Amino acid sequence: MAKGTVRYWAAAKAAAGVAEEPYEAETLAQALDAARERHSGELARVLRRCSFLIDGDPVGTRGHETVRLAEGGTVEVLPPFAGG
Repeated sequence: MAKGTVRYWAAAKAAAGVAEEPYEAETLAQALDAARERHSGELARVLRRCSFLIDGDPVGTRGHETVRLAEGGTVEVLPPFAGG
């Protein structure tokens, strides 16, 4: 299992109640499942609308179970932003 950091932004940060936390997971799907378990309720709803960056690279439409996480990596959780 790789260990790294999940960073929450905007509505995801508010729903999680923290700006960041560690992950211990092999894939993005596993990291997000663990986050849903830790922060039940609103975060699960917010995560359905989010996009994700893994070490600065967009996940896009790839299946989260196929996105491997690296040791010391960073998952950025980005809800939709309004305005411009």
